[in-house]
Amino acid sequence: MATRLFEGKLHASHYQKYRISPPQEIQDLILNYLDKRLKKPFGLAVDVGCGTGQSSRSLIPYFQNVLGTDISEAQIEEAKHADGFPNLVYKACAAEELPVQDASVDLITACAAVHWFNIEKFLKEVDRVLKPHGCLAFYTYLPDMEVHYKDRSQQLTQVMKEVQDALSPYVNEKVQLVRSGYKEIFDVIPYTDKQRVENIVSSFSMSLKDVLGLIQTFSMYQTFLKVEPEKAKDLLETTEKRFLEIMQVSSTETIVELQHNYNCVLASKP
Repeated sequence: MATRLFEGKLHASHYQKYRISPPQEIQDLILNYLDKRLKKPFGLAVDVGCGTGQSSRSLIPYFQNVLGTDISEAQIEEAKHADGFPNLVYKACAAEELPVQDASVDLITACAAVHWFNIEKFLKEVDRVLKPHGCLAFYTYLPDMEVHYKDRSQQLTQVMKEVQDALSPYVNEKVQLVRSGYKEIFDVIPYTDKQRVENIVSSFSMSLKDVLGLIQTFSMYQTFLKVEPEKAKDLLETTEKRFLEIMQVSSTETIVELQHNYNCVLASKP
């Protein structure tokens, strides 16, 4: 079964507010790959480990139907509250037990999620539900992030690195799969038609408040918050203060550029 670290309602609320939607570069990469293997119109896409639905919503324009699944009831409830799209449905279920028929799915996606699954069981389930020539796309952003603002980018990025270092004792071992760019997952995918695309650079304009909110969605921050709640809150407050001082601004509504890299694993069923 998948690792369960995203159950709380407050965590789900933070996810809905602050989690970043997949960049267009990732969407284009996946759709171009799929387009070479299946004919349009594309029928069903299943977004596994969808959280509060940011990655599921990004699939809506390209598929007749989209199913977002997550093991967390709290995450699914947040996703449902945010959506009113007739071709998008959410269901709470394990990644390894998808509620769809055999050979019925055009595309399986997992955004910053597949490392939490039981990989062996999940890949068997993927093989069961994919159509012939259907595709999978597992992608994630890498932990290192850069924060850009005028001529203060180096200092701000150093603060973000120090936040990551402070949270490192609370990193789940499964996150090591992210740090390796999903290489281990790529290696065990049984299909011969597969590729791993590295270092897809993406930038997002967001307020400093949103950057601080994003930190709160990290699994290691949530673990820190459970173990040392006061220290976790102090880390956020100190980080906010340092950002404001470096930027020489008083408002957390000030816009910065957050840059990080994505890796993506693609494969097609024979």
